[in-house]
Amino acid sequence: MKAKVLITLKDGVLDPQGKAIKRALAALGFDGVDQVRQGKYIELEIAESDAARARKTVDAMCAKLLANTVIENYSIELDG
Repeated sequence: MKAKVLITLKDGVLDPQGKAIKRALAALGFDGVDQVRQGKYIELEIAESDAARARKTVDAMCAKLLANTVIENYSIELDG
């Protein structure tokens, strides 16, 4: 089963990389960008056919390693 994890900064957390991307876009002539927030996208192929167990496993992976839950939110999408 494929698991897709989207990790984003929580509202209110400063995003210096997002600001740097915004400045770089402006320097390249893309002036209409008001705000940039960056995040992470992770795909996992896991050996699990039960969706509930797969979600529980990926949730544990996020909580223990993939996301810093103090400053980041994450969402999980399962395919298969």
